[in-house]
Amino acid sequence: MPVKNRFAELQDQIAQWRRDIHAHPEIRFEEHRTSALVADRLRAFGCDSVETGVGQTGVVGVIHGRDTGSGRVVAFRADMDALPIAEATGLPHASTHAGKMHACGHDGHTAMLLGAAQYLCETRNFDGTVVLLFQPAEEGGGGAKAMLADGVMDRYGVQEVYGMHNWPGLPVGEFALREGPLMAATDFFEIRVKGRGGHGAMPHLTVDATLAAAQLTVALQQVVARNVDPLKPAVLSVCSLRTDSDAHNVIADEALIKGTVRYLHPEVQDLIRSRIEAVARATAEAHGARADLNYMALVPATINPPAETEHAAAAAQAVAGRIRTDIDAVMGGEDFADMLAERPGAFVFIGNGDSADLHHPAYEFNDAAIPAGCSWFATLAETRMPIVAAK
Repeated sequence: MPVKNRFAELQDQIAQWRRDIHAHPEIRFEEHRTSALVADRLRAFGCDSVETGVGQTGVVGVIHGRDTGSGRVVAFRADMDALPIAEATGLPHASTHAGKMHACGHDGHTAMLLGAAQYLCETRNFDGTVVLLFQPAEEGGGGAKAMLADGVMDRYGVQEVYGMHNWPGLPVGEFALREGPLMAATDFFEIRVKGRGGHGAMPHLTVDATLAAAQLTVALQQVVARNVDPLKPAVLSVCSLRTDSDAHNVIADEALIKGTVRYLHPEVQDLIRSRIEAVARATAEAHGARADLNYMALVPATINPPAETEHAAAAAQAVAGRIRTDIDAVMGGEDFADMLAERPGAFVFIGNGDSADLHHPAYEFNDAAIPAGCSWFATLAETRMPIVAAK
């Protein structure tokens, strides 16, 4: 059961949808044009129902199979939002919205699920119901949680949920996944260091927030290196340090540190959080300053359970002929994890070939991956909900 011929026929059309979405990127919870395009396409295909405004700007489509006697309900998710990045591809379909671009391939994910939806509406070669979840605000906006809070799992009776993400460096159209942790939990933190500003020529009359924040930035590097079990991967990165002074001769009154924490094992979170707080407080106090921590847990680790991983792998194997199951977990985060916390399912990577990295201004989704991606969704629907001939 290789790539379905129908998707080879539809590839140019699906690529046109993708490029239209790419040219009109919308960031989290602003996906009004994209949502309207998706809803219009789903209605044109003949979906049995289409709901808009789910989780603010999400869309849900429902397709019933030829038979629904099995009572099975399988959901597929695609994210729709873009990033606040200025595009540097120079392509004819490059972003027309300054400072925004589809630098993570969500335009491709949306287009592939639309292609699968068209095929499934045409064939309905499954016993059960397919629920299509077009999600907003994956990029740090909590879009999955927003759709879950709107009750999509219970309202549509979803039993399993599956998702896909393109992956640069993996050969085009090939698949990769692993059982267990696939992507890391994602937390953000902010540390506000408060001192007492003054003249740069008289530092003895100040409490230098910049110096305290600089020392704290260095001190935070010990948290993972000297506190976390080396067999439990974790990352702590300070990504921003700003002060309230922009002058050559003014010692700042306050500094703000921003960073992220990533980990695969849930128990690591409390350890890292407590150590950040302790190190921040002690380092600031050593400089006569004060540090206040704001720690934000965003999404848990994306963990693929055994049975559903096997189903996802079997569909990928059928489509691509081979699949990598020996990949290492990655420390990037994915809010599909919130959906997996509600229902069993699996998340897979599909190859984007030799492209720029995700979140890079020169990134471009590879349209050559479209037939394989669409086929994976369709094959999974048909194999998880097979029509059994009457005896």
